[in-house]
Amino acid sequence: MTKMSEAAFEFEQGDSPLLVSMPHSGLHLTDEVKAGLTEPAQALPDTDWYIPELYGFLAELNVSRISANYSRYVIDLNRPYDDKPLYQTKTTGLFPDILFADEPLFFAGKTPSPEHRAWCKEHIWRPYHQTIANELARLKAKFGYAILFDAHSIAAEVPMLFDGTLPDFNWGTNEGKACDERLSAAVSSVIDTDYSQVTNGRFKGGYITRHFGQPADHIHAIQLELSQATYLDSEAAKHHQYQLDGTKLPKIQQQLKDVIASIRLISLSDG
Repeated sequence: MTKMSEAAFEFEQGDSPLLVSMPHSGLHLTDEVKAGLTEPAQALPDTDWYIPELYGFLAELNVSRISANYSRYVIDLNRPYDDKPLYQTKTTGLFPDILFADEPLFFAGKTPSPEHRAWCKEHIWRPYHQTIANELARLKAKFGYAILFDAHSIAAEVPMLFDGTLPDFNWGTNEGKACDERLSAAVSSVIDTDYSQVTNGRFKGGYITRHFGQPADHIHAIQLELSQATYLDSEAAKHHQYQLDGTKLPKIQQQLKDVIASIRLISLSDG
């Protein structure tokens, strides 16, 4: 029987119209997943590294936040419960079986059992999504609208997923369907010209953004896929050693703080 060594996620409630979600920041593994991982996978290379630390200022801004404790290799919280594909291009699903490096995630015969996966859906996926739904409903009832900011990061170069080098800030709004255009305009307008950015490029927003972003119902969602080149020691990352870069960190944290502040300054109560 699967046992949970850690809570499925951390949740702290704030007092603004905004909820920040961090579905890929988790590092914990269940015993069954841990036992089957290949050597490259054991470094958890596809983690959204240090996202809770990058957004450590949220408490002082009184913003609600939820962050996963379990790795996406256990279950990917940004995929639908039925695992219906989100992209036509190659990607990973609710239960990944390959790394972004296009290598096997598990040793042959060591893939987690159907029973384990069913347990993960009920004890990790469902509670995470239900907490988001409950908090967005609370915020909407209090402020007249709610905004979900789905915070992610990824290596600057992932040949399996995209050609070339990713821009620094990759905004996803499901082609404008997930939020009022004022939200996407607000966040993109505060990005320093030292950084590159794109909206609805390779990343248009995963399941969380697409599912919860319902502007007609006064709930708006936007995803940020941040290039890890903006804050990690790039040389160390090449060797699967994921370390914050002390020179890059202060600037990117201030930039992210400006982004969150820009969201808090706009009002979408008129729909």
